[in-house]
Amino acid sequence: MTNQIQPVFILPEGTMRNTGKSAQKMNIAAAKAVAETVRSTLGPKGMDKMLVDGMNDVVITNDGATILSEMSIEHPAAKMLVEVAKVQETEVGDGTTTAVILAGELLSNAEKLLDRNIHPTIITKGYKLAAEKAIELLNPLGKKITLNDRILLEKIAMTAMTGKNVEWAREKLAKISVDAILNVIEETDKEFVINLDNIKLQKKDGGSIEDSEMIRGIVLDKEKVHPDMPSKIQSARIALLDCPIEIRETTTDAKISLTDPMQLQSFIEQEEKILKMLVEKVVKSKANVVFCQKGIDDLAQHYLAKQNILAVRRIKQSDIEALAKATGGRIISNLDDLRAEELGFAGLVEEKRDSKSTFIFVKECKNPKAVSVIVRGSTEHVVAEVERSIIDALGDLSASIKLGKCVTGGGAVEIELSRQLRSYSDSLSGKESLAIQAFSEALESIPKTLAENAGLDPIDCLAELKARHDKGEKDIGLDLNTGAGKNLWDAGVIEPLKIKTQAIQSATDVAVMLLRIDDVISSDKKSDGPKGMPQAMPEY
Repeated sequence: MTNQIQPVFILPEGTMRNTGKSAQKMNIAAAKAVAETVRSTLGPKGMDKMLVDGMNDVVITNDGATILSEMSIEHPAAKMLVEVAKVQETEVGDGTTTAVILAGELLSNAEKLLDRNIHPTIITKGYKLAAEKAIELLNPLGKKITLNDRILLEKIAMTAMTGKNVEWAREKLAKISVDAILNVIEETDKEFVINLDNIKLQKKDGGSIEDSEMIRGIVLDKEKVHPDMPSKIQSARIALLDCPIEIRETTTDAKISLTDPMQLQSFIEQEEKILKMLVEKVVKSKANVVFCQKGIDDLAQHYLAKQNILAVRRIKQSDIEALAKATGGRIISNLDDLRAEELGFAGLVEEKRDSKSTFIFVKECKNPKAVSVIVRGSTEHVVAEVERSIIDALGDLSASIKLGKCVTGGGAVEIELSRQLRSYSDSLSGKESLAIQAFSEALESIPKTLAENAGLDPIDCLAELKARHDKGEKDIGLDLNTGAGKNLWDAGVIEPLKIKTQAIQSATDVAVMLLRIDDVISSDKKSDGPKGMPQAMPEY
């Protein structure tokens, strides 16, 4: 009899393994499924998604990053596309749907090349070459923008909001967004520094989106500590305290023994005297508003109220820092250091109440480096969507100003890049040229999806755009109302250059990473071996 060699299994029972093309196709299918999920939300005519979580909380949006973050995605390859959206959101604040669709299309085109027995290494090399060339070609397509181009900045903000539920109020919201950015921007020798954390969005449902406004100062979800304090202070001199206005507790265990009622009275009087001294330090500084990060004793509240000083306590550190930037005040950690020159200034500090909540408004600051935006809307869901729209607009404005360049939207850039990449691929002789052609076709998926979401014929639309770009009309994009090509720069459809560069870079990186995987090993079991032993090893 012939001796049969028994197969050796070194993976635990229950381990799942996919190798070769099977593994690649599985990963590509998962990534394409994620891209298909958000595809219908792209552009001004995109549809919305309703997301319901386990607590029956509802989110209605067409923001790609929000949709993917709310979905419970389990597949590891699909999670990588979610990471693309997160990076795009972090780096730019907008363009997440574009990045995910582009990544899905790159993988879909790579699948066709794999079916033609082109090796993944050749595809990934071609994709890297195409991405480098695309970013190189994008820079000349970008047009300069400065802080003085306010109309251009407003167009960028409006483009970011187009297609969302707040589109009808986008002009008002764009003005608010530009005002907010121009207030908090700081210029250094080499660059502009924009910290979006210095723009505080305060949501308030009830009223119209048009009621949203920017406050040259800070809005606090707080109330004054004593009812006898004034509710309105004009020409406010503001003390920002990081220390309590109360008797300090001892750091060690201590007991006070009293043998006489007079000693108790003396002890109480001494406490009152200490609190009065603390309040006198505030009064001496000429402050008429106090924002305290710590506590304020009840008796101290009384003394402050008698001096007509408005005080607010238990303020978050982020808010006290924002107040310092808005009012020009200095945060004081010891009342002995409180001087008139350390105070911040505001034209008006006012407490306002409505049926649901109380807010403290610090308004009319001279040169605020931190501002607040009151986000209004008829319902909680509308307010949340307005907030997301403003965040997108602020991200786009920040990216445009920092890089100093913007490009035409509406698929114009993608068509132009696709055209130039095709010419580039013709200059190469290896199989990588096929991957570069696949890359250029993937770029066309953006205007194609815009047309599909608007109910237009994508083939006719792409044909016209290509013909116009072949004639050298680089700013021709898709007019989604007519389906014809139109100069979208003149129409005000403008986006930051960084949206395109970041989307291409992120989409290429994730596509290359997934294409290089030829073996997927997964197991529900934990290793019984010693610590440090890999849970799964390939079988031979």
